[in-house]
Amino acid sequence: MATLELKNLHVALEDGTPIVNGVDLTVSSGEVHAIMGPNGSGKSTLAYAIAGHPAYQVTGGQIVLDGVDITEAGADERAQGGLFLAFQYPHAIPGVTVTNFLRQALNAVRKARNGGVDDPMPVPEFRKLFLAKMDDLKVSRELASRYLNDGFSGGEKKRVEILQMAMLRPRIAVLDETDSGLDIDALKVVAEGVQQLVGPEMGALVITHYNRILKYIKPDFVHVFVDGKIVEQGGAELAEKLEVSGYEEWEKEGVTA
Repeated sequence: MATLELKNLHVALEDGTPIVNGVDLTVSSGEVHAIMGPNGSGKSTLAYAIAGHPAYQVTGGQIVLDGVDITEAGADERAQGGLFLAFQYPHAIPGVTVTNFLRQALNAVRKARNGGVDDPMPVPEFRKLFLAKMDDLKVSRELASRYLNDGFSGGEKKRVEILQMAMLRPRIAVLDETDSGLDIDALKVVAEGVQQLVGPEMGALVITHYNRILKYIKPDFVHVFVDGKIVEQGGAELAEKLEVSGYEEWEKEGVTA
């Protein structure tokens, strides 16, 4: 079983501005946790801190993956250990094709999991797996030879993010507002891809502002995130409540406090 634990996590920007203010959260394989909060509440900062982005500094607490403290680990070490971050705004990488990027990433993960010994997937096996996953996620095969995210539509970028997840098979996946900018058809495809992968070997932390993606990815736990901390927790019904009432209740409490 995979487990990601955040223990009293505090995160600040490079200039010292505090953003995340004491988060306790445990995500295990087979579980979908949703973090919902208003814009500017610190949701994306939390995601980047979990993934090891150098612009965000952990100023207190711990990030623990499968019992190993990775608070000081580099982003590459976290990825090799089984963490995956799907970006809200995936970056384009001109000069690197989707196929080459995924083959190099997959082989890097295989090497790490093989104790540092090279264990590249044979090209025919990789191609068979790659094309099958592209078809499953309705990713146009034409994208395989194009530079990663270069000139892609919003939907194409998000589908390729989930394609990466399907190929790398992480232990814990963090999705930072993956539903942003998607039409309903792309949203369904992305959600189905995530739902297929969550199970005995993978858990997911879905960060979102709206409930719409949670209609397709059923959360086991919903956490309301306001002012850099979790202020309420519940089941899927909490997401439905938020869609009706919004975050005003907790934002007012924060102002009062």
